Amino acid sequence: MPKFTGFPPATLKFLKELEKNNNREWFQANKSRYEDVVLEPALDFIATMGPKLAAISEHFVAMPKRVGGSLMRVYRDTRFAKDKTPYKTNIGIQFRHELGKDVHAPGYYLHIDNTGCFLAAGMWRPEALALAKVRERIATRPANWKRARDARAFKATFSLDGESLKRPPRGYSEDAPHIQDLKRKDFIATMNFPAKEIVDAALVDSVAGVFKKATPFMTFLCEAVEVDF
Repeated sequence: MPKFTGFPPATLKFLKELEKNNNREWFQANKSRYEDVVLEPALDFIATMGPKLAAISEHFVAMPKRVGGSLMRVYRDTRFAKDKTPYKTNIGIQFRHELGKDVHAPGYYLHIDNTGCFLAAGMWRPEALALAKVRERIATRPANWKRARDARAFKATFSLDGESLKRPPRGYSEDAPHIQDLKRKDFIATMNFPAKEIVDAALVDSVAGVFKKATPFMTFLCEAVEVDF
């Protein structure tokens, strides 16, 4: 099995050059570089993360596949976007729940780019039914939510992020307990870290250590949407 030894220093250099030359001609001419300094080390990272992730929860998947696995596609979906540049200038790696079919499911995430890197855990823009279930669980079990949200290691490491409604969601009043959390459209916790850390083989252990601290938060969300943690 391949073992992750760190992303090469050339990874960030490639992403920076791609940002300046975001077109098909340049990418095709440099595709072998992409495979050497982005694709292959990312797949090694995912494979090496597998056992670490399983130690946190056996229900989240580390899938080191070139297409359709944990590594998100480099190709942008430009069909409805004003920005028609064809390639993402970051590396996105998501470890989704085994029952999750897309990026909206509960999951863990690693983001790498030149402007900074971050780790995330939770649910980004969950579909309406899942979002309603999370809100309902917060409303009916406010003490459980408070324990998960304010768990010492989690709160010291992560910040809750994402978009929120300006007004309470339908069925909730402005004076409802945890109303600011009930207004959330995303249930995402993030932690920033320096890009220079990606070159170290210890990235796997540090990422796994951070993900583990999100266990109370992830457990609450999984219970809310009725999947195992």
